[in-house]
Amino acid sequence: MKKVHVLSVLAVGLMLVAGMVTAGIDGSKHDFEATAWTDEICEACHTPHNGNTSFVAPLWNHVVTSATYTLYSSATLNGTKGQPGDVSKACLSCHDGTVAVDSFGGSTGSTYITGNANFSTDLSNDHPIGITYETGAGTEMKNTISIAAVQLWDSKVECASCHDVHNTAGNSYLLVNTNTGSALCLACHDK
Repeated sequence: MKKVHVLSVLAVGLMLVAGMVTAGIDGSKHDFEATAWTDEICEACHTPHNGNTSFVAPLWNHVVTSATYTLYSSATLNGTKGQPGDVSKACLSCHDGTVAVDSFGGSTGSTYITGNANFSTDLSNDHPIGITYETGAGTEMKNTISIAAVQLWDSKVECASCHDVHNTAGNSYLLVNTNTGSALCLACHDK
């Protein structure tokens, strides 16, 4: 009897979380349900059955980019550079222009992101991702990150360190927190 009760509580909890996530995506730039290629809000990225469970995102349903990126470089960059991790590849699988947005569920699509939302494989003019966050490196980086929403992935800054694909904060740039007064930037940077 306890097993059934625990499973019921778990199922209700998962439905509540899914409802909150869907509410954030609904009407955002990641709401694709009105497109010609899907009528489900989660389907372009996730599937309830036979998803890629070895990828960082749960039940991943989208083709993952295999691109190699030109990385940001600067004489003042103190962190150890590396190619973007899986959490960033989940974003770049659409935003680097190498994989169609509608390439999911075993289908090869033909709808590519264009304009400013297509970052290409040249990330040399964007904030570094796939870079190890070096606490207190020089005078630029803080010893501790001050906003709880900023997350490192394997001690690295990735796309999801600053952006929330599910848009739960409800802002136009899908930021994890407000950047009023550069608050998000200043969570990691001293200047």
